[in-house]
Amino acid sequence: MRLLRRYIIIELLSPFLFSLLVIVFVLFIQFLLRAIDRFLGKGLDTLVIFEYLFLNMAWIVALAVPMAVLIATLMTFGRLSEDNEITAMRASGISFLKIIRPGLLFGTIICLMLLYFNNYILPEMNFRARILSGDIYRKRPMLTIDPGHFIGDLPDYGMIIGGKTGEVMEDVRIFSKNSQQIQTSIYSKTGTLETIGNALTLTLFDGEVHELDLTDFGEYRRIQFSKHKINIPVDDLLLMRRDTSNRTDREMTIPMMLKRKNSYQDRIKTVWKRMGRNYYQALGDSVVPKTLKKTLAYVIEYQENVAADTLLAEADKNSKLRQLKTLERQATNEFNLLNSYQKSVNKYGVEIHKKFSLPVACILFVLLGAPLGVLARKGGFIVGISLSFGFFLIYYIMLIGGEEIADRNYVSPAVGMWAPNVVLFLIAFYLTVRTVRERTPLRIKWPKFINRGK
Repeated sequence: MRLLRRYIIIELLSPFLFSLLVIVFVLFIQFLLRAIDRFLGKGLDTLVIFEYLFLNMAWIVALAVPMAVLIATLMTFGRLSEDNEITAMRASGISFLKIIRPGLLFGTIICLMLLYFNNYILPEMNFRARILSGDIYRKRPMLTIDPGHFIGDLPDYGMIIGGKTGEVMEDVRIFSKNSQQIQTSIYSKTGTLETIGNALTLTLFDGEVHELDLTDFGEYRRIQFSKHKINIPVDDLLLMRRDTSNRTDREMTIPMMLKRKNSYQDRIKTVWKRMGRNYYQALGDSVVPKTLKKTLAYVIEYQENVAADTLLAEADKNSKLRQLKTLERQATNEFNLLNSYQKSVNKYGVEIHKKFSLPVACILFVLLGAPLGVLARKGGFIVGISLSFGFFLIYYIMLIGGEEIADRNYVSPAVGMWAPNVVLFLIAFYLTVRTVRERTPLRIKWPKFINRGK
């Protein structure tokens, strides 16, 4: 059995590495084509470009590993079945469960490695990639001027343009900022922007300058020009590397997210206590309904009872009704705050569960790929890709859907993130049981051009 385990693991390793390289290459090329416009004309150092590409390799690898496991399992067990090695093993008295045991061990090893990668390496690389992306975006801000978008990155000035033909800007409007004495606005029909050293030179044609003295609004000047130049010093023409501790959920380790999640849960408890006090002061009952709809219905009913009470003095009745109106507004604000806090709790909960569910899927993909490979009786890469792509696409769509509905508070993070794994397990379990009993659950007829792949 030790020899069999070593043999199957070695057979899995080669197609896994090959599949991983192919998938990473395809995803990387797709990412590069989308991101290349961020580098063009920026004058970036080659090392900075390679650093940015390397940092974005993390999420590509995290996405590619589970799919590579499925393809490798399909290729390995498909080849073993095609060469009748599975039949020979069974004839020797080795059950199919024992045959797939080395594959499950391989999937478990990949799962543990991916767990460590997703929790410690991926968040740090995502964080550094986002910071570097922002630094690159701010370098030479004139290259990011788009018609209809207000540009506020320039020091002392804000600008918006109506159109752009090549390098010539049209309908240029410029507004001064941070000035407490003179408000300046400039309009020109056309204009160009160029870099000279660490400064921008803005050349405007056929326009007007409007200046308003903010200390004396009676002072106003209007100047017409055929050509006007503005020199703007910009330090961010050079790539300025920032350092910040502000991280998103995908840039945090599990302990970081648990700490943030607990912080929001403490805020939720504080809001409930505050609502209980307000509720008790207004209604004499500290038990607050769990939904805004029930709370408002109860407050409105209480208002009607107070309004119909003939024993209360008019002044006391008006005072009580004002108090109830205040409680109604407070309840609306507090429940909106609770909903916001709960969404934050769910967001971190989803990311925590996803760090476990995706690696565990590697084991399930082995459990799914082994019987599919035996069923297909083909061990080529094309066969592996064609079979695995559909399953992985369905799994990933369910994962994204589960994340979306969990973020919106429709289901718990655990349900949203583990439901795709449960569905995957049920399919894999059915196929494995049918293969163990040597009953074919379905037949796959391959086109004639798909041969043994040799």
